[in-house]
Amino acid sequence: MTEALSLERKSTERKAQEPWSVADFEAAIRAVGAERYHDKHPFHHMLHGGKLTKAQVQAWALNRFCYQSAVPRKDAALISRLYDRELRREWAHRLLDHDGYGEEVGGIERWLVLTDGLGLDRDYVISMKGALPATKFAVEAYVTFVREQPITIAVASSLTELFAPKIHKERISGMLENYPTFIDDKVMAYFKRRLTQAPRDADFALDYVLKNAKTREEQEACVDAVRFKCNVLWVQLDALQHAYVEGHLPPGAFRPEA
Repeated sequence: MTEALSLERKSTERKAQEPWSVADFEAAIRAVGAERYHDKHPFHHMLHGGKLTKAQVQAWALNRFCYQSAVPRKDAALISRLYDRELRREWAHRLLDHDGYGEEVGGIERWLVLTDGLGLDRDYVISMKGALPATKFAVEAYVTFVREQPITIAVASSLTELFAPKIHKERISGMLENYPTFIDDKVMAYFKRRLTQAPRDADFALDYVLKNAKTREEQEACVDAVRFKCNVLWVQLDALQHAYVEGHLPPGAFRPEA
């Protein structure tokens, strides 16, 4: 009887460590977004629902620039580690989507059009001097993660893009409707462009991760990478909520009245 129980336990343990099916693996990734993507954050709802002042929207745009400007650095860090030429070629367009190339101004420039439209000094935004400490730490943690993690896990951290089109649509419609005095179509160009870029990028990254995470351990690490990235996005809104809604501004942070 004891031997039978032992064999049954070993069989259960082996089964628990077997790789997920492709469908189950993808479902586990998508479940992370359903649980903790930052479209569920209270600050997000205030932003899109017209509950913020212009100064609070300025603080959001200024701090979010830290993230936007880090994306091509993150992508460059990944590209520098790739021996697969085709993967480098595919990933390089992400960097150029943000930095721009030729006639294409790029996502960072589009974000600066947004901060320009909000009345922020461009040089001040680019300097990131007024950004919250938590924002800077979170952004650099993401760059470091991609630089140091195994390739497949680093790629997996980008899979929050699976959930991005929904939040971009909400942002476009909500901000245009609720802030007509300082938000217009021109300043929302960044989000409109990402409606096509993000799904393309996400489809490629998802296919790569599903094919290259071979073991259950690798699969779970990829799911954890998506959780990590959601945390990076979430903590930035936590910091904005704490500073600009609850009024706990740290030294050196952007002060709208200054």
